[in-house]
Amino acid sequence: MSVARLLWSPELLTYDFGNGHPMAPARLDLTMQLVEAFGLLEEPSLEVVRIPPSSDQLVLTVHDEDYVAAVRRAARAGGPDLARGLGTEDNPIFATMHEAASRLVSASVAAAESVWAGATQHGVNVAGGMHHARRAAASGFCLYNDAAAAVQRLLDLGAERVAYVDLDAHHGDGVESIFWDDPRVLTLSVHQDGHTLFPGTGNPADTGGSTADCSAVNVALPPRTDSARWLRAVDAVMPLVLREFRPDAIVSQHGTDAHGNDPLTDLNVGIDAQVTAASWVHALAHELCEGRWVALGGGGYAVVDVVPLVWTALVAEAAHVPIAPGTPLPEPWRAAVERMSGLDAARNLGRGDVAWRPWSEGYDPSDAVDRAVLATRRHVFPGLGLDPFLD
Repeated sequence: MSVARLLWSPELLTYDFGNGHPMAPARLDLTMQLVEAFGLLEEPSLEVVRIPPSSDQLVLTVHDEDYVAAVRRAARAGGPDLARGLGTEDNPIFATMHEAASRLVSASVAAAESVWAGATQHGVNVAGGMHHARRAAASGFCLYNDAAAAVQRLLDLGAERVAYVDLDAHHGDGVESIFWDDPRVLTLSVHQDGHTLFPGTGNPADTGGSTADCSAVNVALPPRTDSARWLRAVDAVMPLVLREFRPDAIVSQHGTDAHGNDPLTDLNVGIDAQVTAASWVHALAHELCEGRWVALGGGGYAVVDVVPLVWTALVAEAAHVPIAPGTPLPEPWRAAVERMSGLDAARNLGRGDVAWRPWSEGYDPSDAVDRAVLATRRHVFPGLGLDPFLD
């Protein structure tokens, strides 16, 4: 059994909204080139598996049949269906969009299946994490919700509790909405406050439906939250909530757009902090659910200097061969990036470890991040039998 299984094939690059769109396939291409340049593909702990054929049956586990038909129809006719979010500026029509989006679903579901079957401890799909798609509509660059499909597949295979952790700068609204009334699924999203960023949701008072109270956990952070405070926020909520929930498996989304260089968001979270948080999710998977962990990509639009670095580190973490903070990037990869982009490539994978202050050292009412964290803890922790003020 491999430690980690990376789901990959070049066909994943066909999820392409066209020139000038932020969701550039180059994000994935450069990631896989860096994974190879670091020698990760030669690691015995990492198995690379091609994507199985996609099927409408998998898509229909989390999307309405009428919506899937609308995606096919819009692709065939080339015309918009604005009521379903198709043909918008965020989600332009392209001829193979049903097949391309279905392939993302197939990859994430295959990762979930391999983890649940024990074929591997960890499954990784860096092309996945399309967390905004809803049951009946596209949203925010997301046509089909592969993250929700992976969660649903785990439930269908017998998992009694699945935790979904979303570290993207944008609220994981689609996954939350799909499982809003399902107490078997915990959705935990750490994101920029929806009052200042798309999709405008994810308030701390949003804690799940009437049959699943405290199953949705939202940490809404103020713009310009930096690495140290972001890690403090993640640590103040995620471990305690997951330990109380006791999941049978964890699905996590690792969008990189919380980074300060990202053009679409206003957070300031560095590479080292994002890699550290991924290691925390990994450790919790081993602590709570025998290592059953499905790690997905997501947003992230600093194509050259952020996305490939964070996701390569994610692959390495899942393969149990983590890359040390500040490690120099391979020169051949840097040269290829500069030829392709005309931009200066990053020299190192992060800068080094981030100093941060754990919640147990005390709450600071003058700090906007601490106030945001406490708001989440006040809304959710009592229902879980936890004290909002204690660690």
